[in-house]
Amino acid sequence: MLNRKKAPAQHEINNLSLLEPASITCENGLKIFVFQSKEMDLIKAEFVFNNIFNEPERPHLNTCLAQMIKEGTSTRSSKQIAEEVDYLGAYLLPEYNFDQSSLTLYSLSRHVSKLLPVVHDVLLNSTFPQPELDTFIRNNKQSLQISLQRSDYQARRLFYKYLFGENRYGNIPTEDKYNELNRKEILSLYRQEIQPNNCTLFLSGNITPSILAEFRVFFEKKWENNQDVVQTLPPRLFETFKPELIVEERKEALQSSIRLAMPSINRTHEDFPAVQFVNTMLGGYFGSRLMKNIREEKGYTYSINSVNGGIKHGGFFTISTEVRAEATKSTLHEIQLEISNLRNTRASDAEISLVKNYVLGTVLGSVESIFSHVDKFKSVYFFGMSLDYFRTSNEAIRTMDSDRVLEIANKYFDYDRLLKIVVGKLN
Repeated sequence: MLNRKKAPAQHEINNLSLLEPASITCENGLKIFVFQSKEMDLIKAEFVFNNIFNEPERPHLNTCLAQMIKEGTSTRSSKQIAEEVDYLGAYLLPEYNFDQSSLTLYSLSRHVSKLLPVVHDVLLNSTFPQPELDTFIRNNKQSLQISLQRSDYQARRLFYKYLFGENRYGNIPTEDKYNELNRKEILSLYRQEIQPNNCTLFLSGNITPSILAEFRVFFEKKWENNQDVVQTLPPRLFETFKPELIVEERKEALQSSIRLAMPSINRTHEDFPAVQFVNTMLGGYFGSRLMKNIREEKGYTYSINSVNGGIKHGGFFTISTEVRAEATKSTLHEIQLEISNLRNTRASDAEISLVKNYVLGTVLGSVESIFSHVDKFKSVYFFGMSLDYFRTSNEAIRTMDSDRVLEIANKYFDYDRLLKIVVGKLN
């Protein structure tokens, strides 16, 4: 009988056991990765496209394309598309990020054959009808006007602008950019970007041979390329970056939004796992130093966090929080102190052990379904890396010690090199 008064035995967290997908390269250039899970009746089909940017880069076109792709085709209205998908209890979701756009279908396996013609129609025959475009522009302009009243939204806009500069990563929406959207340019971008030789299809769930064959009929045999893929040049990142203080004063503000940022590295760099570890110690989880100091001890904020984010063409480090307006200067001072301590004071073995267990446990806990395996694979695939990254990353975390923490902190964390943005009051 189980003795519930006795805690289960502890053991070290081992390496992740990640599923290696089956890989198919179709005649039309479409790449397919299949993640098989026979016990799942739900199927996920994610069509991912590399974003194409013409010169000069105008990312608002890409955002509009991604968000409006299912707003009507030459044979179906947006209402008809929604009704066909909803009737079968499925979801068809467009998404956009800095580097890729995607269209994802969630469906029970028994309904896939009825939904593939809809997805095929959207990917080949979207028309971006003018009435829907007008509605998109009007709604986004109204949303922008409301959002600009919020200090956290404005701080995020300034963060993108002053960190990345004038490129796809630093793009911020404005009314003028929405006003210049036109159907002709969106259709032109759609024809360049939404084609098989610019697409990777991730299939997960119970992908039987017959289901895979249906996907190949629609998206290999019945999908041709319009043209060669345009090779987008990498953006010029951080060219105008300066570690300056930017303050947007709001006299009536009850709180200030703070964003600190600087260029950093992404997961292609050998130091990335170690930087992630030190970032977690500083502000990357609920028990971090910044949370203990600024939330628990000082009571300046409800939450503060730091992130070392990786993007395709670089990386960045950022700290973000909203604090009581009268505590803005004090918060900046405490952040400076915590970064200084990180660089100059040796971390205890107990703290390092705690952060190790948290980081490794979080990675292990993040693989809870076949869809999680897909996400892990994508997170390295689009950086040109293999699943072996997770083995080497976990090994780097296990070997972290106080010497390595000091080394990484002094190399990658420096308060004086941070861009400092405050929207509210600098009190």
